Amino acid sequence: MAGSARTARYEIRVRGYLGELLIGAFPGLQVRTEPGVTVLRGQLMDQAALYGVLAELEGLGLELMEVRTTDADATGESDGGAPQC
Repeated sequence: MAGSARTARYEIRVRGYLGELLIGAFPGLQVRTEPGVTVLRGQLMDQAALYGVLAELEGLGLELMEVRTTDADATGESDGGAPQC
């Protein structure tokens, strides 16, 4: 069926640093840190999955800074690469 739900790659930024316990709440997402920020990145099945991640962030009392879709093919990035400085 054309136009049905598709997976999308997201980058979600939260204020502060997440410890191992909090990182464990987001299986399947890659985690990297930047000064004062933790970046969660990965592919989610649909908007319902995105809302689930956002609800988990809220439930943990984390401050959401930014959510954006990313296109790894267009930027030349890949999930398996080293973080860029």
